[in-house]
Amino acid sequence: MSRTAKIAGVAGLAGLMMTVAIVAVVRPQQPAPPPPLALPAEEGRDRLARELDRCATLTMPDSGCEAAWAANRRRFFRQDDPAPHAEQGGMAPDAEDAGP
Repeated sequence: MSRTAKIAGVAGLAGLMMTVAIVAVVRPQQPAPPPPLALPAEEGRDRLARELDRCATLTMPDSGCEAAWAANRRRFFRQDDPAPHAEQGGMAPDAEDAGP
């Protein structure tokens, strides 16, 4: 690598560092947003997260961990929510249009 290329690289790095410093000084300081309040619905998620963290360190099968992973899968795939057609009296939309 030539001496000129090294000087150009150092100058470019110095310019980048100066740009970051100027932006940091000019930018107005904003207070950090307050932490979110823990709601009762989030308590269950926090408890599930702690249990999943505990299970991640285990090497032996554990029934509590299997239940926690199953609950996490249900929550991830939103299987706890009622299906839209179940709220309409249990009939599928195509069943109403079908003739005798």
